[in-house]
Amino acid sequence: MRKVDVYFLALASPCLVFSVMLGLGMGIARDFSLTHMHSHLNLVGWTSLALFGLTYRAYPVLAENRLAKIHFLISAPSGILFPAGLYFLIAHDQPALAVAAAMVWLTGAALFCATLVRFALAKNPA
Repeated sequence: MRKVDVYFLALASPCLVFSVMLGLGMGIARDFSLTHMHSHLNLVGWTSLALFGLTYRAYPVLAENRLAKIHFLISAPSGILFPAGLYFLIAHDQPALAVAAAMVWLTGAALFCATLVRFALAKNPA
């Protein structure tokens, strides 16, 4: 998929900004009840999505594979919905979105892992 690296990074960047804003807001209010959401927005939204993008940038052959598009289509929404689901879990005691998004995120992570293993085991990976 062309530009999958850029798409991942473009999605990761607003996650970073929102996470920093959330962290600042919690600090100013001295209310840290959304710490788990903040942490997951950093880990899943910023760090993981950015690392996916940087990996696809470092290994363009991975981005050319159709699995890169599937990986993005799975991970992009779940990377956003998982932290949002944690908000609903924390603030409203509604775990459904967090659980569903986490399962979809797991699927995306497993797909990424399988893509890397397949690449590593390929006889002519270039």
